[in-house]
Amino acid sequence: MSAHPTYLLANASTTDAHELSVYRRRGGYAALEKVLKAPVAPAHVIAEVKASGLRGRGGAGFPTGLKWSFMPDPAKDPRPRYLAVNADESEPGTCKDRILMERDPHGLLEGALIAAYAMRIGAVYIYIRGEYRASYKSLEKAIGEARGANLIGDRILGTDFSCEVHLHQGAGAYICGEETGLMESLEGKRGHPRPKPPFPAGSGLWASPTTVNNVETIHNVPFIVNRGEAWFRTMGTPQSTGNFLCGISGHVERPGVYELPFGLPARQILEEQAGGVWKRRRLKAWFPGGSSTGLLPASAIDVKMDHDSIKAAGSMFGTAAMVILDETACVVRASHVIARFYDHESCGQCSQCREGTQWLSQIFRRIEEGDGREDDVATLESLARGMAPGKTICALSDAAAIPTLSAVKLFRDELIECIRAQRDPLAAPEPTYAVAGAH
Repeated sequence: MSAHPTYLLANASTTDAHELSVYRRRGGYAALEKVLKAPVAPAHVIAEVKASGLRGRGGAGFPTGLKWSFMPDPAKDPRPRYLAVNADESEPGTCKDRILMERDPHGLLEGALIAAYAMRIGAVYIYIRGEYRASYKSLEKAIGEARGANLIGDRILGTDFSCEVHLHQGAGAYICGEETGLMESLEGKRGHPRPKPPFPAGSGLWASPTTVNNVETIHNVPFIVNRGEAWFRTMGTPQSTGNFLCGISGHVERPGVYELPFGLPARQILEEQAGGVWKRRRLKAWFPGGSSTGLLPASAIDVKMDHDSIKAAGSMFGTAAMVILDETACVVRASHVIARFYDHESCGQCSQCREGTQWLSQIFRRIEEGDGREDDVATLESLARGMAPGKTICALSDAAAIPTLSAVKLFRDELIECIRAQRDPLAAPEPTYAVAGAH
């Protein structure tokens, strides 16, 4: 297995790294102290993050420093300002942020405090997925430790910078991972995404300027401050800098979360990190960044894992959650599982999403159960094209349509065969049982 320089998981792999004493012994909060006591001007911190090329790790890959620069000048806009950390990690196949929150919570807190300082923010809200109880407890303890050490609250480390950090636990709704749905939930409302514009930087939490960043994105910030943008650019590609956390699951020998530089071929990650397709079976298809990015064929496994290369291959980098399907996997079954998830998680605001996700789920189910109709494949394709792209308030409709369209494009013959055979052609044969006393 090839060795690659790591930093994101360096603390997470250390015993008791979630303890403040251990984190500080390993250099933790030095970056925060540097910006506060040197002092480093907030604008300079934003410029450093912008120069590093750091892109959001939550799915869209938007340049982080550029997003920070959208916050209005407080001298011209006196409204309160907020940072919302999106820890509602609900994309199927994705579990990278959980590792950071459970094992290295102070890394997240330090990054959030530096981001708050850079954007002159006085309150950070961390919105955690409802099912992530261990993450919540880990961060809750870390916040208490940091507050006791004057790292959170009034006049942090004896400086003029004050900032509070609040935890909010969701109730298990995928839609609250969408940034405006998250803000609605934080405000105590139903998690319905908001139309944009206005964008969060102009009118976010409580109609005030707000920046929303993913956990892994924020976790990169202290390293950039400590080591510089030039160091960060030594890893990855010119357009996708640094390392990323790749969660690989499905039909592999060693599923897990691995820290890797952008630009590695997906085949290398599959074979070296994950041990290859399990049971030495052949690769059939794979998702590069969670279910919403859609399927890629086995022939695309040599594509490089970075934003531009995956886009050129016809998909999206997403959350870098590679899900591997081997030759025994049934596309109908996989598509039904995905469609059922999005049907359950749709908030129902938009008719294309509310009705479309329900129909996708129902059609895939009847095909899987042997009741498919000759025109179902055409119906699936037409339905999905009516749902995406960009036809609803948020991207959940797109997230449901994209895997359907990729399944129809790549495996149309398999879908048709399943309909005509009135059964899953890859399913094991029905068992036969001898009846006692029969002759």
